[in-house]
Amino acid sequence: MKFATFVHDGKRQAGVVADDHVHSFQYPAELLDLIVEGEESLRTAGEHALAGSPSVPVAEVRLLPPLQPPTVRDYMTFESHVAGVARGYGDTVPEEWYAAPAFYFTNPYATIGAHEDVPVPPGCLRFDFELEVAAVIGKAGRDLTPEQAREHIIGYTVLNDWSARDLQGREMRVKLGPAKGKDTATTLGPWLVTTDELEPHRNAEGFLDLALTVQVNGETIGRDRLANMAWTFEEMAAYASRGTWIRPGDVLGSGTCGNGGCLAELWGRNGALEPPPLIPGDTVTMTVEGIGTLSNTVIKGVAPVPLPPARRRQ
Repeated sequence: MKFATFVHDGKRQAGVVADDHVHSFQYPAELLDLIVEGEESLRTAGEHALAGSPSVPVAEVRLLPPLQPPTVRDYMTFESHVAGVARGYGDTVPEEWYAAPAFYFTNPYATIGAHEDVPVPPGCLRFDFELEVAAVIGKAGRDLTPEQAREHIIGYTVLNDWSARDLQGREMRVKLGPAKGKDTATTLGPWLVTTDELEPHRNAEGFLDLALTVQVNGETIGRDRLANMAWTFEEMAAYASRGTWIRPGDVLGSGTCGNGGCLAELWGRNGALEPPPLIPGDTVTMTVEGIGTLSNTVIKGVAPVPLPPARRRQ
């Protein structure tokens, strides 16, 4: 099943997507609340909606993020992406990257819908996209094995981790971050696709083999396959649960795919800002096989509020 959260006639709703129509749940419910209740509750609500609720064409609603995640962990699991970005700094993939699936926590309050406008972050001159797929946790777990973790993933969605590369670069010289370089927007959508829908795409190694494409203003910038990840989502979830809890609604981003999954990788490989950074008016469209499409337009942001430099104490 595909589950969406949307606005229609000024009313926020959630429901099931089928045949380019969305069927509202028969009683008001947030998708996250149903996920917390359990997969059976979610499927039952979906079946009832398909059986008896009026439908609205998807084209007539405003899609919101499928759910408001309590946490968002964003990983870095595509070796090609890491290698391309590293080349821009005269570096290579560090051995530490191969040891475990690295991630950082990004801002869950910055999630936006599949077709929302995205403002340029304050002070940013090198704005970028990142094409990713995200797994959504369906039930709580701790210290899971990868085999156990499979039962804790309820579905998948497309993720665009918008990135202010110049801000990010300055921040990470402090060896902490990223912070404001990743804080303005993260697109999730267009909907949540349950695991069973994508199971036919699982290959012999346990990876979901889905085609990934990103375009800027209609021109294809990058293509990859999700199966080129270095770790499966189950392994990522197991690592996330090591020594702590993962809970319903937690989002685990795959990290940026390779072969042009973001501009920074291409800048590193080309030795120049080519293709150029995003500017207001640019539209970024991402499509993931079996899940769906995001298409967001960049708009002018606000100027940064001035802050003083640090008070030097030494």
